[in-house]
Amino acid sequence: MNNEPFSPVDLSTLTLCKTPAEAVKALKKIYANQLELIRARFEIYADGKSMKDAPDNGVYPLLAVSVPARQVRQTSILSMGRIAGDTLHMTTITQPELFEDYLTSQLAYVEGRFNVEIYVGLSDVPIPLTFALEAATASLSGNQKDGLHYFFHLPNLAATNDEIVNGKAILRRSGPLPLSLFTAERVDYSLHRIRHYTATNPEYFQPYILFTNYQRYVDEFIETGIEAVKNGDAEALVEPGGRITRADGCPSCDEIKKMPQMPAYHLVRKDGRGVTLVNIGVGPSNAKNITDHLAVLRPNAWLMIGHCGALRRSQRLGDYVLAHAYLRDDQVLDDVLPPSIPLPTIAEVQLALTKAVLDETGLKPSELKKHLRTGTVVTTDDRNWELDFEYIAARLNQARAIAIDMESATVAANGYRFRVPYGTLLCASDRPLHGEIKLPGMADAFYQERVGQHLKIGLRTVEYLAEESKAGTLHSRKLRSFDEPLFR
Repeated sequence: MNNEPFSPVDLSTLTLCKTPAEAVKALKKIYANQLELIRARFEIYADGKSMKDAPDNGVYPLLAVSVPARQVRQTSILSMGRIAGDTLHMTTITQPELFEDYLTSQLAYVEGRFNVEIYVGLSDVPIPLTFALEAATASLSGNQKDGLHYFFHLPNLAATNDEIVNGKAILRRSGPLPLSLFTAERVDYSLHRIRHYTATNPEYFQPYILFTNYQRYVDEFIETGIEAVKNGDAEALVEPGGRITRADGCPSCDEIKKMPQMPAYHLVRKDGRGVTLVNIGVGPSNAKNITDHLAVLRPNAWLMIGHCGALRRSQRLGDYVLAHAYLRDDQVLDDVLPPSIPLPTIAEVQLALTKAVLDETGLKPSELKKHLRTGTVVTTDDRNWELDFEYIAARLNQARAIAIDMESATVAANGYRFRVPYGTLLCASDRPLHGEIKLPGMADAFYQERVGQHLKIGLRTVEYLAEESKAGTLHSRKLRSFDEPLFR
């Protein structure tokens, strides 16, 4: 059995493209033609006609980059490493219209680093019917649905995995190297899950993502977003169900009647400062789930801005916690990223969060330590960890932990795993070890006072990170591994 990510390919069967823009244009045309083959084939099947003369199943486009070693410039910039020999890097592509800007920028980035040749063509990987025409199969009869697998390709879970992301590709060196972290089928899988879990289409997701674990942040984000749209600071606010509010202040439709598991809200801007807020709810499983899928969109950064339990007597309710380290007791990623693997902080993110706290609180730098604590955040999978205090007390003490929650380390770990810059700024909503347990009356007063300010800090942080991204200094080399794919 061939365990290589990609099969060997004869470059003479592919089309050489002169520029990244030409390559992306060709990918869009190939993809559209392959989808049309699947549509035509499906219509024949749905009409109950003979499949003998039906068109072939469509396949994903192939994108390949050839790097001749003799032409490699021996310089190292940002997170791009060096190449020692002639190499061929490949990936399959889906929905090039959605990823047009990303593909163009990444090809230009690689072309600026190496003297490359860019090829496009057809892969040997079929596009699954359910990814190409998800809704169409609903109209089929029971017998027709049962017979689909005889005439169409369905998702191949054996090949839809994170082996490239998890570093296993480094052990396989005989075939073409991966060009990107995700194959087309893995991307399609996540795009459909994004729609399901957030009730918004992937094209609305912005380059900066804020995760929260409380609905009150959503209410504040909607209010702030509508104000930004009216003031001309944003193009639109997009809510679950495709509800869009533009400058006239009139939503395009009613609010969705049944909210999804993790609703997403999008403040759309053209200048690279757009922000998406996702209410992931409570728990590390949700945090892993949504970041597993959003990673394929290649956001510039994601941040956790939720609530936490403060662990030190010197902390007060409403104080902020900036995570400099994480104690991963969440367990959900242990199989793919062992807890022994350290999660480095991203300096640009840490500095941006600190500056944003100073801006929005009005504190002087000399007063900052009184209200912003830096240190280790514990993420647990046990909502009632307080009931087993004797077990956890020594661990918290050894870790010098300053706060505990149920999502932050998971978000950070998947950021590290997927090469997405990450950060965490929490707000202390209770002090369970010191008798201040979160109760309804106390919580309401706290939320009213702090949620608005906390959200503004997150939005201001995005402003600073957008400046870093524009300067090309946001994506840290510490997120890159050995033999990393050329695409970030």
